[in-house]
Amino acid sequence: MRDMARLSLLCGMLALAGCGWFDRKGDDTLVVPPGNAETSQRIIEEEIYGREGKPTSTIWDIFKAREDAGKVGAVNRYIWDASLDVLDFLPVESVDPFTGVIITGYGTPPGGGQAYRATIYVSDPALDARSLNVALMSRSGPVAAATTRTVEDAILTRARQLRQQDSKL
Repeated sequence: MRDMARLSLLCGMLALAGCGWFDRKGDDTLVVPPGNAETSQRIIEEEIYGREGKPTSTIWDIFKAREDAGKVGAVNRYIWDASLDVLDFLPVESVDPFTGVIITGYGTPPGGGQAYRATIYVSDPALDARSLNVALMSRSGPVAAATTRTVEDAILTRARQLRQQDSKL
């Protein structure tokens, strides 16, 4: 009887561990920019169920060609990945791929002496300069427009490189 109780206790603990129960940090809040929670949920539901509330795909759709391999949610995957790649020295504080917002904390670029923080907004699934907006701040205030433009150019260049690498596969 005792072994059976131990076995059921062990099975219960394994089940809870598999659910992530022991990985909790005590703070189960989700950081979502104000006003975007409903929009993100609506986008997710439309991607899964379509506008009529019925599933728009089946298991057999995995064998079909995808429309656009660069689309993640409502943003361009290449610009998204390039933004994280180019600004990898900045600690990421919040991301939302459905609304296209990446918010970073302060960080110092390699070889630089000034700390910066950035807010990146990817507004469109197209790989285009109009799809990217970057706001850079230093501890003393906004940075020069030329610096922001240089960062945007670096992100777009890296996005094109990532797309070219994918097309070679």
